[in-house]
Amino acid sequence: MAGLELQNIAKSYGTVSVIEGINLSVADGEFVALVGPSGCGKSTILRMVAGLEDITGGDIAIGDKIVNDLTPRERNIAMVFQTYALYPHMSVFKNMAFNLELSGKPRAEINARVNQAARMLELESLLERKPSQLSGGQRQRVAMGRAIVRDPAVFLFDEPLSNLDAKLRVQMRSEIKALHKKVGVTSIYVTHDQVEAMTLADRVVVLNHGVIQQQGSPMELYRRPANLFVAGFIGSPAMNFFEATVEDNTARTATGLAFPFTLATSVTAGQRVIVGIRPEHFQTGSGSYKGDVTFVEPTGGQTFVTLDLGGHPTVVLVSGEHDINSGETLTVGVPTERTYVFDTATGQRISQH
Repeated sequence: MAGLELQNIAKSYGTVSVIEGINLSVADGEFVALVGPSGCGKSTILRMVAGLEDITGGDIAIGDKIVNDLTPRERNIAMVFQTYALYPHMSVFKNMAFNLELSGKPRAEINARVNQAARMLELESLLERKPSQLSGGQRQRVAMGRAIVRDPAVFLFDEPLSNLDAKLRVQMRSEIKALHKKVGVTSIYVTHDQVEAMTLADRVVVLNHGVIQQQGSPMELYRRPANLFVAGFIGSPAMNFFEATVEDNTARTATGLAFPFTLATSVTAGQRVIVGIRPEHFQTGSGSYKGDVTFVEPTGGQTFVTLDLGGHPTVVLVSGEHDINSGETLTVGVPTERTYVFDTATGQRISQH
């Protein structure tokens, strides 16, 4: 096993820059998720680490060794792709053993490694089957098994759950997390799904337009987003935003909604800001704000209620035990410490919380 270091990594295609001086350190055994919208550069970074994409500038180190000029095979990494990329004519055992056979490993060692990975992934009863005889989740476990048997220094996951249905994705998330605890290999996981990133990773790195917006533990990003982009990207359902103007320690919208907040940096009267409030942070039944219910989405234990709050469509999360209907008027409040305020010009958070 080994840590991973990206030192001022850049990538350009002609005059178009897609990665701009990324610096990232991944500790030995750490699980880091790269997350962001399509086109933010996360898969490009993964491919550069794997050696599948040339870098324009900077250095990539695995352990204490710069690997810029090494081939993918020489980097001692294993990659799990979005597509399973299994050989359809080979059995599960053969698929998992193939790279070891190409490397000239002894038969006894190949058998031992494949059987150990099969036990870890609960594939022992499936070793003689062909990929066409497996479910999507089983095929993905075979793809992971093929990576495990190589005993790599670094695991790279490129949106491995994208082709699975919702229920299976939840199951596979648990299996990947359990697998990481067992093998303890340094892992980089690329996904556009922020729920996947937060449930799996020790640390989440949020990217946009080839630049790291913020990195930290999942709950650090949720509780203290550095800027408007991170605030809107992390959290499900997404944060509600209101355009407002600062008056003392209050942000007031054009329609008269007033949101008190605690300052982290100095602001000036009349400064334009964006107020952000998560749906789950609204308190129902009491408070300073009233709105008509325009849409109700029951999901069982929770209900997503859309309010017309001072002319702003606002999503509020309430307990599924309460029956709420369109057309009702709902009174809500929000604690000051749950009110996020961002500078409109820079997008940076200016509230203390």
